[in-house]
Amino acid sequence: MTYDRYGDDSVLHLTDLPTPKVGPGEVLVRVRRAAVNPVDWKVMAGGLDELMDAWFPVVPGCDAAGVVERVGPDTTEFAPGDGVMTYARKDVLHAGTFAEYVTIPARAVARKPASLDFDAAAALPLAGLTAWQVLTRLGVDRGTTVLVHGAAGGVGSLGVQIAAARGARVIGTASAAHHDHVRGLGADAAVEYGEGLAERVRRLAPDGVDVVADFVGGVLPVTTAVLRPGGRHGSIADPSVEQAGGHWFWVRPDGADLAALGSLADSGRLRVPVAAVLPLEELAEAFARSRSGHTRGKIVLAVADR
Repeated sequence: MTYDRYGDDSVLHLTDLPTPKVGPGEVLVRVRRAAVNPVDWKVMAGGLDELMDAWFPVVPGCDAAGVVERVGPDTTEFAPGDGVMTYARKDVLHAGTFAEYVTIPARAVARKPASLDFDAAAALPLAGLTAWQVLTRLGVDRGTTVLVHGAAGGVGSLGVQIAAARGARVIGTASAAHHDHVRGLGADAAVEYGEGLAERVRRLAPDGVDVVADFVGGVLPVTTAVLRPGGRHGSIADPSVEQAGGHWFWVRPDGADLAALGSLADSGRLRVPVAAVLPLEELAEAFARSRSGHTRGKIVLAVADR
């Protein structure tokens, strides 16, 4: 799937392109499944035009799971036939994962966990790496009390599981309808959004929380109200956190971090929900479902079955 200019879903079309070349330190992956993320349709609309160059036609997509087809010179980490997963963000918008083949630096690739099928493995990288990198860089570990904003969302639901696996006490914010789900992910408590949220959190953590991980945005006043002195906080959605002593995070491709997530999955401590699997040519429908915000779990594209 490609688009040759920024725009809405009408710019998408199915295209025949040459198989990508594979250079030193790279792997060529035959994509079996590729996951849809909100960033994909936001980028297609020009949302990162001030930050990144685009070489049209652009193949969108950054999450994938598949099988190594070929390795480049001096690429010893993988071999043809290996099942792998990747967050394949490039320096330039051009050759993404919504395609039969994608070339990726080996440093951004990890082996597919044995416990995950290709659907779940494709759904893990971007959301999982985002949660992992936020929580590890904020120092979430055993004995930490962490507040996760957006605990039922795509990133937050993985963040709850990762924080719990690291031994933290987890408080997750979510609508009341999702509280059982959030507790089922490993949260010690779930609290509802809206007026009085800070007071509800403080009742659960009278001395304040050690870490706040914001995966939704618009919650900075609550964050500063419940954070203990010396606590740490960050957001993936609100750059203004830096003015309040926090950190605005951007996820980075990292095969080692992705392998750590795979180990959590294989140990049974990380589940990756998949909401739907659609054919590649139904990308516009997948984008529409993603925009609706009503899916619990990731939307995955079936690119190939071998």
